[in-house]
Amino acid sequence: MIFGVPREVSPGEARVALTPKSAGDIRKLGYEVIVESGAGLPARFADDDYRAAGVRVVPDAASLWREAEIVAKVRPLTELEEAHLREGQTVASFFYPAQNGEQLERMRAKGVTTVAMDMVPRISRAQKMDALSSMANIAGYRAVIEAGNCFGRFFTGQVTAAGKVPPAKVLIVGAGVAGLAAIGAATSLGAVTLAFDVRPEVAEQIESMGAEFVYLDFEEEQTDGAATGGYAAPSSPEFREAQLKKFRELAPGIDIVITTALIPGRPAPELWTADMVAAMKPGSVVVDLAAERGGNCSLTVPNERIETENGVTILGYTDLPSRMAAQSSELYATNIRHLLADLTPGKDGQAVHDMEDDVIRGATVTHRGATTFPPPPLKVQAIAASRPRAPEKSPEEIAAAAAAAQRAAGRRQWVLLGLGAAAMAVIGLYAPTAFMQHFIVFVLAVFIGFQVIWGVAHALHTPLMAVTNAISGIIILGALLQIRFELPLAQLLALVAVLIAIINIVGGFMVTRRMLAMFRRS
Repeated sequence: MIFGVPREVSPGEARVALTPKSAGDIRKLGYEVIVESGAGLPARFADDDYRAAGVRVVPDAASLWREAEIVAKVRPLTELEEAHLREGQTVASFFYPAQNGEQLERMRAKGVTTVAMDMVPRISRAQKMDALSSMANIAGYRAVIEAGNCFGRFFTGQVTAAGKVPPAKVLIVGAGVAGLAAIGAATSLGAVTLAFDVRPEVAEQIESMGAEFVYLDFEEEQTDGAATGGYAAPSSPEFREAQLKKFRELAPGIDIVITTALIPGRPAPELWTADMVAAMKPGSVVVDLAAERGGNCSLTVPNERIETENGVTILGYTDLPSRMAAQSSELYATNIRHLLADLTPGKDGQAVHDMEDDVIRGATVTHRGATTFPPPPLKVQAIAASRPRAPEKSPEEIAAAAAAAQRAAGRRQWVLLGLGAAAMAVIGLYAPTAFMQHFIVFVLAVFIGFQVIWGVAHALHTPLMAVTNAISGIIILGALLQIRFELPLAQLLALVAVLIAIINIVGGFMVTRRMLAMFRRS
């Protein structure tokens, strides 16, 4: 079958759904690959680069649509592109079926199989095809860069001869893929980063990246993100009011706000209101990543940069991934390549559209003259939503369980002591007295050392390297004392002991050094 990629015709779109690297991988699946001339130029991929990868370059869009049986794009089809469609053709692109009902019906009427890349389920097996996450990752990173371009000061704090420069304070609203990417970029630039999300399970992720999670003093059961496909669920009016109250408290001290909150199939929730913008300092920046769906900031104007009367810059750009076209194209083309790999199990260039496959079924919105949107609920999603919680134990039950565990451990120790004493008695019947004196000291040392080390919590095992280094030092000292004996076996064992102890000491210092480096800001 022929797989083709046309040039994007949407104004300002610089991405392309095929790169020379992904083209080579797609050809290995058995497809003939064609691309419209000039399709990759906005992303810095020349026609000759595609030819070198074995791709056939066709002169215009009409030729490509006429030949290709599977077509991949970035943006949804325009009416001009729809005119090229024919029955039985497969098209993969961003589509947004919930917002484009009329176009969905036209695709169904033409008998086209439509794969919406924005509908790929958010499950582990589909991560390699998750184009929304790929683009959100880039948008989050680019949002920080765009904010820095408008912000008139350093991100990181500095102490210079000319005075002290405080670090910028950045607030990220929404800790999805875009939010986490923005957190990573802001903290790496040295800003003091705060982040908020309605899903409590992301607090650890935020704090592990060096940001501070903004907690609300509000008691409400929040929906587990696993039960909503990894997205935030709508909050109650009471929770929203508590959320806005917290933002109003933070607004005067924040330099940069990056909002990323979106709920699939719904307009973007308004989270940063006009009075919050008015409370911000002159020179502050708001970057609204939800501008395409109405915006999280009430003053956002899609695709424009505006400045308020109090000097706050608000960016409503909707093309952030396209502003990093080369990187975006690499990631999106990889998503498309993985989609084709799932559609081509035989690697023979023949697409098999298996509607029993959860991922393929979830992303397919029209197929063989039928509308297949919305997809049925995912099995893994239902399991996450109905996962029962383990009942909490009462203090009496916890104390009883601890006492039972202690009694069981005591019985095990008595059994081990009994077996050890019996073994010592048997050895003592036949071994010489001098040997027994050393052997008893050795056994007691092993037993005590085992009990001490075994009782250390797992989190403290790396700090325990200092203790093991001290023990290794004692071993080396004892081995050096044994080397002076003329018995060859004693000398050999002493040399082996010295070698192993040195390996342990050096390794301990190396591991400890790496652990300490993990906590050092580069």
